[in-house]
Amino acid sequence: MKTSPKIILALLCGCALTGLAQPIQRIVIPKTNNLTQLIPISVIGFSGEADSVLKFDLSVLGLELAAPDKADYLVSGTEEGRLAGRLQQAGAGGGTIFARIYSSGTTRAQAHAFADDIAKEIRDTAPIFHSRIAFVHNMGANLELFVSDFDGHDAVQITHDGSLVATPAWSPGGRQLFYTSWKTGYTQIIEHEAATGKRSVFAGYGGGNFNPVVSPDGARVAMILSKGGSPNLYVSDSNGGNLQQLTHERDEASSPTWSPDGREICYVVRSGRAGLRKIGVGGGESAPLRTGILGNLTSPDWSPDGKSIIFTSGSVNFMLWVVPAAGGEAEQLVAGEDPCWAPNSRTVIFTRRVNNNKILSLLDVPTKHVKDVVQISGSCSQPAWAR
Repeated sequence: MKTSPKIILALLCGCALTGLAQPIQRIVIPKTNNLTQLIPISVIGFSGEADSVLKFDLSVLGLELAAPDKADYLVSGTEEGRLAGRLQQAGAGGGTIFARIYSSGTTRAQAHAFADDIAKEIRDTAPIFHSRIAFVHNMGANLELFVSDFDGHDAVQITHDGSLVATPAWSPGGRQLFYTSWKTGYTQIIEHEAATGKRSVFAGYGGGNFNPVVSPDGARVAMILSKGGSPNLYVSDSNGGNLQQLTHERDEASSPTWSPDGREICYVVRSGRAGLRKIGVGGGESAPLRTGILGNLTSPDWSPDGKSIIFTSGSVNFMLWVVPAAGGEAEQLVAGEDPCWAPNSRTVIFTRRVNNNKILSLLDVPTKHVKDVVQISGSCSQPAWAR
């Protein structure tokens, strides 16, 4: 006979209030969860901001909200200046996985910390819920750069140029942003200190200066320059010195992305249809990235764990795909463009077109579950996740 949800709720709330002071015998979750399936989870006992933050965060990782009697996991607790949270396995024989108190920062920060701990236990992923994103916001005739929390909260406009910006990219640790600016009437690559707002021109060569992206160790910057004619891939030191041309394509190169070990760069070459290629940072011959699909392939982003490259196909209606970094058969994901991996190599932020508007959305790649970033209004694009 099933226990009613009301009785379960009363029991769990009582545990959250009284059991946290008692020693918890930790149980181990068997790693048998199907990574491609949504996992039902119940969240009870919270209210207001803590409740909404927890439910949003957990749904981002493919944890589906459910009633207590339908859930695989039970999340319960209270928040009164500090957040007391408990994670339990549901069902007969289920036990407490952990119970912790979170007292640092705001209610939002405490809820993010609890959600990160839950995600670590259930999905075995790195924490992402305190991370930040940068994105381009359409401001009428202009495009300006914004920074916010990963879920769109606390968005701050960081350029007020009354011009165009594009292709933001973070340095490791989120200390600097690099982006393309048209403020002077021609393209420059700008280095922008996140903490102080100080800006400097990183690359302003004759011709085009586009697509900056910093190496995972922060020591080098890859970019697209057309100072020699056709747009080609270049790499410099992080101070702009020691500039080296890696490709000598007659066709247009764009959208570089570093491998996590800093040894290779994947980029786009457009010769009729756009395709993906890889090249070593020492230069030499490039090689095509095998995907098994035809069409315009653009916007690659290498996952932080080095295993996968996500990219888009199409020219008007875009689709996201993921392929092994060594090449192989690509897997179709969802409609969208501008993909960028989160630090956990599981979540992707991307742009989704809805009614002639662009909105930022979060994709749980294994389950293909999509969650919109509804806190940001207006048309947004080109998100970059700090990692």
